[in-house]
Amino acid sequence: MHWLLDPLQFDFFVRALLAVGLVSILCALIGAWVVLRGLSYIGDAMSHAVLPGIVAAFLLRGNLLLGAAVAAVLTALGIGWIGRRSGLKQDSAIGIVFVGMFALGIVLLSRAPTFTSDLSNFLIGNPLGVTPADLWGALAVTLGVGGLLTVIQKELLLASFDPTEAQTVGLPVTRLNNLLLVLIGLVVVLTVQLVGTTLSVSLLITSSAAARLLSRSLRTMTLLAAALGILGGVTGLYASYYLDTAPGATIVLVNTAIFLLALALRRER
Repeated sequence: MHWLLDPLQFDFFVRALLAVGLVSILCALIGAWVVLRGLSYIGDAMSHAVLPGIVAAFLLRGNLLLGAAVAAVLTALGIGWIGRRSGLKQDSAIGIVFVGMFALGIVLLSRAPTFTSDLSNFLIGNPLGVTPADLWGALAVTLGVGGLLTVIQKELLLASFDPTEAQTVGLPVTRLNNLLLVLIGLVVVLTVQLVGTTLSVSLLITSSAAARLLSRSLRTMTLLAAALGILGGVTGLYASYYLDTAPGATIVLVNTAIFLLALALRRER
């Protein structure tokens, strides 16, 4: 059992395991909605659309995470507004806002060439560099998002799959949709900072998609997505430790393999 216990002697490895576990649960809570509503593109889009907020915060000597969160909220509201006013499908609205925000970030970045290294650290992320404060922050956000989604689950389900009926019974469909988009944006910001863009999108989409293939209810899908994310995260971290590979990318490869296995099992069933 030494191969299992040896890495645990390092505090950074234990913190990485805890971080991946928390992020897997957080991404499962929101990823189920992302997959069910066909918003898979939004994870990658959000991770790039927060660029102007990060750069603006740097130029103003503010908090980078706060700047990213503000940009995420504005991006989410912009996607919702364009989708309603234009009549375009939501993926088109996501693409329009994502490209515009990213271009704005590049323009701002040209005014701060020394910011490149800070931006790289924020977007690439490193599970092995997680601090205790990061873990407490992730736990607080996970509990907050989980509690909020539990409270509005029935309303959000109706607004997602039968908006006409939801409006008939008086539900604020537009506000619910905007709230979901904002939550997605905030979750992406936090997870990108902790584990990087690639792993964030993988946990948000790949694990939830695999769970969708093997489940028949939202509750089961969410629980299974969290379990698969944790499984992939732990396996990937141990593999990266012994193979001396990049931890985030290794976890993504494991998650992809889990999805392919789920797809094969689905075909058998």
